[in-house]
Amino acid sequence: MLSIHSTADVKSDLIGEDTRIWQYAVIMQGARLGRNCNVCAHTFIEGDVVLGDNVTVKSGVFLWDGMRIADDVFIGPNATFTNDPMPRSKIYPDRFSGITIEKGASIGANATLLPGIVVGEYAMVGAGAVVTKDVPAYAVVVGNPAKIIRVIDRNG
Repeated sequence: MLSIHSTADVKSDLIGEDTRIWQYAVIMQGARLGRNCNVCAHTFIEGDVVLGDNVTVKSGVFLWDGMRIADDVFIGPNATFTNDPMPRSKIYPDRFSGITIEKGASIGANATLLPGIVVGEYAMVGAGAVVTKDVPAYAVVVGNPAKIIRVIDRNG
């Protein structure tokens, strides 16, 4: 059963069964959330965002237009995503550069990902990492700029 907290502002009706949306979350019209997702308190999801099934979005995360997040993804608290490679006040690109996070990947707390990045299947981005280029499947990246420190299997 879909569960939406009374203080959440949810404009989209494209939300899967058994998804939970907590306090003060804002979900714009057009956003698509899969089944069994957990969208924690104080989050924001724009209208051109797609989440797969079983996605966890922890508190303090904002998901901007163009993001595509596959099934079984974990996004840690206060992870930061960007979608404009040359941001200027009141000047907008013709199209935003979304970030793609593939199946089973995990994004650590306070990580920052630049526009257009692809995080591969089951990859892990360490807490506080600054991701400036694509992360291959099964890679673990940490640091600023993020560097591969090892390769893992699906279970870590």
